[in-house]
Amino acid sequence: MVCIETNRILDSCRDRDCFENVRVILTDFGNDIIERTSAVRTKSACIAWTYINIEPVLFNRGFYTVTIRFYIKLVCEACIGGKAQEFDGVAVVEKKVVLYGSESNVCIFKSNADPNDYCHNPDPICCVKNVPSAVVEVVDPVVLETKVIDPCDERKCYCCCCACDIPEAVTYRLSGNLSDDSKREKYLAVTLGIFSIVRIVRPGQFLINATEYTVPDKECVEAAQDDPCSLFRKMAFPISEFSPPMMIPGSIDKRCGN
Repeated sequence: MVCIETNRILDSCRDRDCFENVRVILTDFGNDIIERTSAVRTKSACIAWTYINIEPVLFNRGFYTVTIRFYIKLVCEACIGGKAQEFDGVAVVEKKVVLYGSESNVCIFKSNADPNDYCHNPDPICCVKNVPSAVVEVVDPVVLETKVIDPCDERKCYCCCCACDIPEAVTYRLSGNLSDDSKREKYLAVTLGIFSIVRIVRPGQFLINATEYTVPDKECVEAAQDDPCSLFRKMAFPISEFSPPMMIPGSIDKRCGN
């Protein structure tokens, strides 16, 4: 039996969210493109950055509200004069869930592992509260619909921030500067489906069964300099790719609480 320190999952949930008519913040080039055409499609969508905040629920001890904001980079394509034009954009969506995270008022202090601290005054060690952490697992969004809308319909769009709120970690991956001028005659909106798993973890000490570490018996094998076709023939046939798994009937989803 050994004692280890690791994170314990206190509560978790899974969810499928459909965000309808999410306004896309486009680059200057993208805004000029949609002014000329309505034939637009989304080629790809990926989550470029995520903001996660966790706060205790008032008058409900041990429960926490997890706020998750996804910054989604979109690569769109429009048809103008018989030619395809690509441009970038960012869609921002936000969701909230309530999960149990328990309670603890312990202050944690950890020593500095720098070996050079012996010869000079060490830096003070700050207290770290034993608060839970939120962990989010998510797959790339599924783009369900892409459409160009008029300003009168823009008020019905889902939008939780403007171009100035987009982090630099997202903007540097784009092909141009973002612009969300309110005087535009057309806007781009998408409908996104997102599958996610959210959990709350908290550090703790646990006693587990363990065995001593053993050195591996397998020796490292150097890569053979075979011709590409010979290497390809040794690969296993991907049967699972040709036979997708069947959906289990009667499965019950555990949804995230709002």
